[in-house]
Amino acid sequence: MEKSGDQMTLTLRSGLARAEIAPERGGGLASLEVGSRPALSVRAGRTEGSPFALAMNLLLPFSNRISRAFAYEGQVHALEPNLQGEPFPIHGDAFQKSWDMAARTDSTAALHLPDGRFGPYRYEADVTYGLTPDSLTATLALTSRSAFPLPFGLGFHPWFPRTPATRLCFSATGCWPQTDRHLPAVTEPVPLPPDRDFTAAAALPPGWMNLGFSGWDGEAGIQQDRSAVSLRLCAPGLSTLILYSPSADAPFLCLEPVSHPVDAHNLPGQPGLVRLAPGESLSATMTLRWDAPDVGC
Repeated sequence: MEKSGDQMTLTLRSGLARAEIAPERGGGLASLEVGSRPALSVRAGRTEGSPFALAMNLLLPFSNRISRAFAYEGQVHALEPNLQGEPFPIHGDAFQKSWDMAARTDSTAALHLPDGRFGPYRYEADVTYGLTPDSLTATLALTSRSAFPLPFGLGFHPWFPRTPATRLCFSATGCWPQTDRHLPAVTEPVPLPPDRDFTAAAALPPGWMNLGFSGWDGEAGIQQDRSAVSLRLCAPGLSTLILYSPSADAPFLCLEPVSHPVDAHNLPGQPGLVRLAPGESLSATMTLRWDAPDVGC
């Protein structure tokens, strides 16, 4: 492993592609480049030392915010906020923990988290990374070590460069409007407004956007100019896509493939969450591909 500042990273290489992994910072990606161009955004607009100064974070045992204590199978479970300035628990705890390196080659790495622990959740997790000259694949898995069944979720939180030339393309059936506290304003998704429809490649709106898309088909294209790498994102089985873009001036955007909408624990039917009894497991895979002919949809 190599040292970057006060943190250790490990580097994967394949062809012109280079990825840095940060086991001590939640097992996420510290960078991803193809040649001299970034495929993911690093530290753009985020404070150095923040867990979100990475290029990609891992989210488990749930993603995004939980607004209040939630009921499940006759029990009520409360979770405490885990980030300064955030009134709600957010993104689980895996992104705040140090992961152990289990195995590595020049182009692959496997990390293990033995002690996930957040509120009632007890779990262990694994992530494997595989780099090729034209793609990066991450597979995330968790196993419940809780003493009783609980609703679990997971996801990926990659950060992408944003310029005036950036265009997005993906298909979804609806979206979850948010309140000013970044929680769902409705109890079920609504049809897509025209300025939130990215079925054809389109630029981002100039203002704030932090929106969950439902009925996502698991694929998205990110078109870039020559300053960054155009990508095809594929995450089969993850039907919610979170799009976060604070403004046209921000040099980044997030497209987060996750298993459930924001605050699913307190929505009717707890959509997207998966019941895991003790010892049961859940997994998901995300691939970023930069030679895909259909990047632009």
